[in-house]
Amino acid sequence: MRTVLMVAEKPSLAQSIAKILSRGNMSSRKGLNGACSVHEYTGSFLGQSAHFKMTSVCGHVMTLDFIGKYNSWDKVDPAELFSKAPTEKKEANPKLTMVKFLQVEGRGCDCIVLWLDCDKEGENICFEVLDAVLPVMNKPRGTERTIYRAKFSSITDTDICNAMNHLGEPNRNEALSVDARQELDLRIGCAFTRFQTKYFQGKYGNLDSSLISFGPCQTPTLGFCVERHDKIQSFKPETYWVLQAKVNPEKENSLTLDWDRVRVFDREVAQMFLNITKMAKEAKVESVSKKEKVKQRPLALNTVEMLRVASAALGMGPQHTMQIAERLYTQGYISYPRTETTHYPENFDLKGCLRQQANNPYWAETVKALLSEGINRPRKGHDAGDHPPITPMRAATEAELGGDGWRLYEYITRHFIATVSADCKYLQTTISFSIGPERFTCVGKVVTSPGFTEIMPWHSIPLEESLPHCEKGDLFPIGEIKLLEKQTSPPDYLTEAELITLMEKHGIGTDASIPVHINNICQRNYVTVESGRRLKPTNLGIVLVHGYYKIDAELVLPTIRSAVEKQLNLIALGKANYHQVLEHTLDIFKRKFHYFVDSIAGMDELMEVSFSPLAATGKPLSRCGKCHRFMKYIQAKPSRLHCSHCDDTYSLPQNGTIKLYKELRCPLDDFELVLWSSGSRGKSYPLCPYCYNHPPFRDMKKGMGCNECTHPTCQHSLSMLGIGQCVECENGVLVLDSTSGPKWKMACNKCNVIVHFFENAHKVRVSPETCDLCEAALVDVDFNKAKSPLPGDETQHSGCVFCDPVFQDLVELKHAAMRHPMHRGGQGKRQGRGRGKGRRPGGRLNPKKPKDKMAALAAYFV
Repeated sequence: MRTVLMVAEKPSLAQSIAKILSRGNMSSRKGLNGACSVHEYTGSFLGQSAHFKMTSVCGHVMTLDFIGKYNSWDKVDPAELFSKAPTEKKEANPKLTMVKFLQVEGRGCDCIVLWLDCDKEGENICFEVLDAVLPVMNKPRGTERTIYRAKFSSITDTDICNAMNHLGEPNRNEALSVDARQELDLRIGCAFTRFQTKYFQGKYGNLDSSLISFGPCQTPTLGFCVERHDKIQSFKPETYWVLQAKVNPEKENSLTLDWDRVRVFDREVAQMFLNITKMAKEAKVESVSKKEKVKQRPLALNTVEMLRVASAALGMGPQHTMQIAERLYTQGYISYPRTETTHYPENFDLKGCLRQQANNPYWAETVKALLSEGINRPRKGHDAGDHPPITPMRAATEAELGGDGWRLYEYITRHFIATVSADCKYLQTTISFSIGPERFTCVGKVVTSPGFTEIMPWHSIPLEESLPHCEKGDLFPIGEIKLLEKQTSPPDYLTEAELITLMEKHGIGTDASIPVHINNICQRNYVTVESGRRLKPTNLGIVLVHGYYKIDAELVLPTIRSAVEKQLNLIALGKANYHQVLEHTLDIFKRKFHYFVDSIAGMDELMEVSFSPLAATGKPLSRCGKCHRFMKYIQAKPSRLHCSHCDDTYSLPQNGTIKLYKELRCPLDDFELVLWSSGSRGKSYPLCPYCYNHPPFRDMKKGMGCNECTHPTCQHSLSMLGIGQCVECENGVLVLDSTSGPKWKMACNKCNVIVHFFENAHKVRVSPETCDLCEAALVDVDFNKAKSPLPGDETQHSGCVFCDPVFQDLVELKHAAMRHPMHRGGQGKRQGRGRGKGRRPGGRLNPKKPKDKMAALAAYFV
């Protein structure tokens, strides 16, 4: 019997597909990485009986990155990133061990069916999966085919079974176009980002952004927002005048007429028109025209339109909308939410989808009427050749989906019903009047057939006062004529919906990446989202865009990225060479980068006006070890210390508080130590600003505090305060927090495990001696006589935190508040406290007991 491996893009999709194909008769188990399940069943494959294993990945298996040294901002010139720096594919999430998991499940399989999402990213993941599993699968006999691709647009029984019966092959060209986009974005984005971040953060203290990033799509997106801001700033309001007339066809009602000239910008001319019309006592009907007009039903729904409406009408950001849409798709409520198509294929079962909605109280009547009277063929839209438009695939209730999920589903369903409804028809009556020599008009609309506006009431024709019945030559008394003074108003800031429209029009990003680019400019503090989801650029965003315009406008204009997108689409269609497109585009941006670096002074002039230099920001905190003057602590992101005398800047750990550490100095460089803390419940550790940025020992890396320093005699180092191996992670050491008394604790120097112990102890010290059982350092504890929990009213005790029965009830394991979600379970969670094996420093049995604690600690770093 053949074994067939099937791989979906998400665990929930794998479960749904396996359930449909096995008709619910399957067995499930957790995979070795804990994140993905494997669903097994027996069935037939291409006419032969087969054993199926259905599993999934969690998005991309691999990610593109520079190799080793090229990831260091300090050692590499950003210009080298365009061509010299080699890249490699790394596991996207090493903790998921996805490659190993796929190889374990793929070993011994005869065939593979790829159920990845049917878009370019999905094709790319297909080949990442194949790279992992093909080497361990059974070799094909002769020319036997072993790789199959399933094409589907929704998680319904019909669609999934149809995909299984019509298996194709993965598309190498589409996968290559994604590889090209990844490499271009990595090389171009990293080069510009590293250069401008280091340049400007080294000069200005109040930029309030930890990264001054550049992106080939992100920057033009910001450009649109700043362009609108500039129009608002440069706008000069103009005064204009409008003539407004009211006639009284009946005694009670008056009718307001619109002036055919609309408006004039000269006060005296406007006054002249007013004087002329005031001489007339009656308004004469010059013509009455009636015309039947049609308001067309909407085109079928694609991703961009869904994002636009969700932002404008539902108040939901693009990123949030896509997350909800993906959830609705994986649960089988809607079809695939990433599509550029607005045209239903000829064989699409519109009636079947409509019948699903026949029992929903919100639109049951409309749906039943459509089914009985016959549906209208949807309007012919654009067929991009990807997926059908976004369509509801099964009925749902508000209780099932809740909150934003229901609101989005309701809109998608109403939109779908509207596409197969009739157009809205109305009768438009236009009456033209003359008052003296001036012409005025009045328009009225009466709905004759509401059509799709019944299901989409926000598109309905507004109710207006009905116009009086009149004929040419009729005269009406004039109620009043007056002159209104008004002013032209500036445009408003761009809404997300307007920005999405501009991005689509200029070819910036894809339907999948548009939400990511908008989210990025918000995250980087380049724009803020104001009420009505309007995007207002910050000072930093404005200065950056003006700087790009000053140096090289093409960096911010949409033209060059739009051209690149066209080239990438040609790769996907097999009409352009992957290597040539990559080489050509990188060559253009490399030249632009060199010119940008040479001309950076132009942007710097703009920065000087808006931001304060480092020397003028921050407040004095600790002394520099070189000049012994006070360095300033700059709290704005990224927080750092700056010595204005030496003109040196020292980065610090982020997302915590920094304060001076008892004016103690580092024995190596004489810098005053500072104390970083993540809060009273979190962990804290001292660090030397110089050692943190320039590691003093070979076994240390940049960004290590005193709790990871291997100095043999410094009282703050790991050597003096390290107690034993962390109870959860492999490489961490539990280090005594000597500032934590009287609520003493030790914290892991790698992960966020915290062990609270010896509350209210007067003094806690780490002894140079080690435990015979587990080789952890012994701890000397002094208690006040009144508060001592030690037996026999003793106030002092020396022992092992993990093994000593006296300490057993005085130790409790906790996690810091910012604990990483991957640290699940582990020994600490099961044992809770105190004693137990597996807590040996180094995590492995040593044949020889280390001679002293220094030797044991050295073993952690070797």
